[in-house]
Amino acid sequence: MRKLLLSNDDGVHAPGLKALYEALSVHARLRVVAPDRDKSGASNSLTLSRPLALSALDNGFYSVDGTPADCVYLGVNGVWDEKPDLVISGINHGGNLGDDVLYSGTVAAAMEGRNLGMAAIAVSLVGSQHFETAGRVAASLVGAADTLSLPPRSLLNVNVPDLPWEEIRGFRVTRMGYRGPAQRPLEVKDPRGRTRYWIAPVGENADDGSDTDFAAVEAGYVSITPLHTDLTRHAAINDVRGWLDALSGQA
Repeated sequence: MRKLLLSNDDGVHAPGLKALYEALSVHARLRVVAPDRDKSGASNSLTLSRPLALSALDNGFYSVDGTPADCVYLGVNGVWDEKPDLVISGINHGGNLGDDVLYSGTVAAAMEGRNLGMAAIAVSLVGSQHFETAGRVAASLVGAADTLSLPPRSLLNVNVPDLPWEEIRGFRVTRMGYRGPAQRPLEVKDPRGRTRYWIAPVGENADDGSDTDFAAVEAGYVSITPLHTDLTRHAAINDVRGWLDALSGQA
C-alpha cells in the first residue's frame, strides 16, 4: 500500500489537515508531521539555530516545534525506517495563487519533499468552508499519481475553489499569475505605547489572464500548476552577460 507523508503550515490541529487525513486514509498508509502552531508565511526556511522537538499526539499525528520544511525533512530523513512515496501538503486555509507561492509554507513543505526526492503535491482551499471538496480533489490526484511523470525537482500546486463538490466545474492546468505590490504595513501601538507593524494584505491581481491560476479558480475550476525549484531567469542570461561584458570594457 502506498505510503504518504502529510504536512501543512497552518499547524497540526488545523481543520484542513484533519480533512486531508480523512480523505486519504482509505487510499494509503499515512504519517502526519506538522508544525505545532501556525507557520503560515514561513516559506522554505529551516531551523538551524537549535534542535527540534518531535512529539507524538494522542491522535497519531506528530508535531514539530519548527517550520513546514523542518517537518518534511524530519518525516523523510531518518526519523523512521520507511520513506514515503509521496508528500502531500495542506489543505491550506486560503489560496496559494500567483506569487503567493514565494511565501507559502504549504508550498514549501511540498517543495522540501521534492528536494528530498519525493513526488509532492501542495493543496490549498481558496476560502475556509469546503475542506471536504479539497479533500476529494486530493484523493483523486493521489489515486492517479503513479501515472504522472514530472521532471526532477517539480511539484504540483493545487488550488481548489471554496465550493461544494458538485459545483466544481473541472480541472485546469494553469500558470502562475502575479500580484501587484502589497499594501503598506499597518502601524499599531502595543500596550506600552511602542510602535509595531502588521504585514498588510497581499496586492491586487496584476496578471490574471485566462490561463492563470487566478482565472481558473474564479471560474470554478480546480487550478493545477506545475512548479519547479529552478528560479533562474534563463531568458535573461544573455542580457546580463552582455551587460557584464560592457562593464568589463569600461574598466
